[in-house]
Amino acid sequence: QVQLVESGGRLVQAGESLRLSCAAPGRTFSNYVMGWFRQAPGMEREFVAAFAWSNTYYADSVKGRFTISRDNRNNTVYLQMNSLKPEDTAVYYCAARQLLSFVPHEYPYWGQGTQVTVSS
Repeated sequence: QVQLVESGGRLVQAGESLRLSCAAPGRTFSNYVMGWFRQAPGMEREFVAAFAWSNTYYADSVKGRFTISRDNRNNTVYLQMNSLKPEDTAVYYCAARQLLSFVPHEYPYWGQGTQVTVSS
């Protein structure tokens, strides 16, 4: 079982930046693909970014604004979000899987989520 704990979500204004963190306490996840997903009210959960070995992947809607990174020594993955827009408002989740996927339901391990709200 992989426990994931997200943090860093808060209310920001459009154009500001925010960094989310996802920690896996007591667990080495260097062999896992780490993904960030988000879910806005009334919407389905959607892929945001993934870090698979040394490669990164992004949804078109965040490409050029968001950056995913990982610190295997500290078992933490980050999502740096710049130039935030109101449409980025959602609950953000990190997830882990052993193989690369952009499909939420294919990830077996999830954090509890952290709320990001971007005001206009």
